Parts: sequence; structure tokens; C-alpha cells
Amino acid sequence: MILLDTHIWIWWISDDSKLSKNYIQLIKDNESDNLCISMISIWELTRLFQKGRLSFNVPLLEWIDDAIRYPGMKVLNLSKEIILHTTKLENFHKDPADQLIVSTSIVENIPLLTMDKRILKYKLVQTLTP
Repeated sequence: MILLDTHIWIWWISDDSKLSKNYIQLIKDNESDNLCISMISIWELTRLFQKGRLSFNVPLLEWIDDAIRYPGMKVLNLSKEIILHTTKLENFHKDPADQLIVSTSIVENIPLLTMDKRILKYKLVQTLTP
């Protein structure tokens, strides 16, 4: 199982060229039933949409519904353990969405697929490097 960071999830579902062939292959290798996102990614996506930084050819709710029904995709809810774990992230940046995604990865013991350089530098989270 792998946890997709928000940008990876959006790029995967949108077939965005920003996703390298190596990342695409790693996702395809886990596509059958091993992909997940944090619930915070849905919130983050809606905020990006609201700010005009994202747009889709379909209404936002329809895009989200289709994206979470994607084969093999699971949405991981935020638990109190995940939320509390954010207070234990030492020397990590202040973005609350990233804190929750990293804490989800750590608490659920699921490697994170991201291209975020700040997260990739953080040694306490297991990230995948295709």
C-alpha cells in the first residue's frame, strides 16, 4: 500500500505530465488495491479549487467522487492518533496539510509517494523514490 500526497493524487487522476514515468509505474504497480490518500487531501484540493489554483472540466464534487472511486483507491480518515502525532513532528514545516499527510504515513505505517522536497528531506517519514 502507498499513500499518495495530494499533488501526486491530483496529477495521477488528471493524467498530468508533471508525473514522471517512474512515478506512474510505481502507482500502476500498486493500483489494484493499494493506493490511498488522506482525507486532508480532499480538503486541500477543495481549497486549491476555491482559490482558483485548480480547475476541472466537471463540477468539483463530481471530480472528487470519481477520483475516490478510482480502482484501488482508499480514503484514510483522520484519527485522533494521526492528529496528535502532528505535535510530535520535530523540525517539520508549518503546513498543516503536510503535517497531517506525513503523520498519516507514520501512524498507519504506509510509505508516502511525494515530490515535495520539504517532505522528502524529512527523515522520520518513509517516502518512496521511484
